[in-house]
Amino acid sequence: MNQAAATALVPVRAPGAAIALPAVGNLDAYIGAVNRVPMLTPEREQELSKRFRDSGDLDAAREMVMSHLRLVVSISRQYLGYGLPHADLIQEGNIGLMKAVKRFDPDRGVRLVSFAMHWIKAEIHEYILKNWRLVKVATTKAQRKLFFNLRSQRAADRHTLSTEDVDRIAETLNVRKQDVVEMETRLNGQDIALESHSDDGEDDFAPIAYLSSPSAEPERILEARQMDRLQSDGLQQALAGLDDRSRRIIETRWLKDDDEGGTMTLHELAAEYGVSAERIRQIEAKALKKMKGVLAAYA
Repeated sequence: MNQAAATALVPVRAPGAAIALPAVGNLDAYIGAVNRVPMLTPEREQELSKRFRDSGDLDAAREMVMSHLRLVVSISRQYLGYGLPHADLIQEGNIGLMKAVKRFDPDRGVRLVSFAMHWIKAEIHEYILKNWRLVKVATTKAQRKLFFNLRSQRAADRHTLSTEDVDRIAETLNVRKQDVVEMETRLNGQDIALESHSDDGEDDFAPIAYLSSPSAEPERILEARQMDRLQSDGLQQALAGLDDRSRRIIETRWLKDDDEGGTMTLHELAAEYGVSAERIRQIEAKALKKMKGVLAAYA
């Protein structure tokens, strides 16, 4: 971590502030510095919190924040297993700490350290959920609870959950069994390359081979659009070039759906027009040939 990133973790001291940290060049130096800042006594905490609440004294708020930075470092260590930078976790936790100081009420009889833990964890949780790729869709309360507690609830000597484990965790965390199974599957998932980068002929087995949709290929899309045109505009133009009898024969023989009464046979049309079935077949063949010519020109 560079110096700018490290010093970004440290609140800046305004003139007259009682406590300030020197600029540090790395995360270890920052952690060492905040651990040397003395904790507040209950009396001093009450005094500072009332000054900030009653008169908006920013120096008082800053001193409360500075004295609890070590708490943020301690809490952030609990989330190192998610693969995110420790400095970023601390930074988000510091934001939660500042929110806690802003909302802290000294008359409630609770120490700031107890009150701030909730806000620190909430900010870190939000940061992890937004940045950890496997749980970006974990937005429900039950899913969040599972995500941050499933590892600790699972038996240390088991790589997968048994039926008894699922029942126990669901009851302990008050969530559905299917939610436990789903989150366990997502947490155990691994990233897979969409395309193969090897030269040994394994491209046919890469996910791109079986996840791609042929219907989404540009050629298929153009073909589908052309077919739609032929089935709508082209067909209407071809039918318009027929005489009334030929058009009715084609429509009743080829274009009727079952919900429209279904198609008619050659004999039914022959009886309707008072001619032989062979004559109806000849008219039909001539009309189809004419329509094919129109559709070919239209395409």
